[in-house]
Amino acid sequence: MKLQSPSLENIEAVLVLTNMPDQDSAETMARTLVSRKLAACVNLLAPCQSFYQWQGKLETATETPMLIKTTSLRYPELEQAIHELHPYELPEIIRVSVTGGLPAYLTWLHQETQA
Repeated sequence: MKLQSPSLENIEAVLVLTNMPDQDSAETMARTLVSRKLAACVNLLAPCQSFYQWQGKLETATETPMLIKTTSLRYPELEQAIHELHPYELPEIIRVSVTGGLPAYLTWLHQETQA
């Protein structure tokens, strides 16, 4: 029996955004998510300065942004893992549906996130 590639119509790629307080914690989370197959790829971006209101007070922090590529099937477990591994009381976890992309890349993403 020959394995068939999944139909791209059934692959919903998802981009998840979060920020970590430093490079070391971001690298640890990235390695964990990929090794657990919760993400096919994680990009760590250059540190940025974040400004936000927290508990009625203006806060600022230097953070490392993360771009996490996964599928909608893996998203619930990914969200739970981020929440468990993240040092913040209320981590930023934003899910963005990907509406298109290079078919071969989307197939790879799906294959790399198979449980």
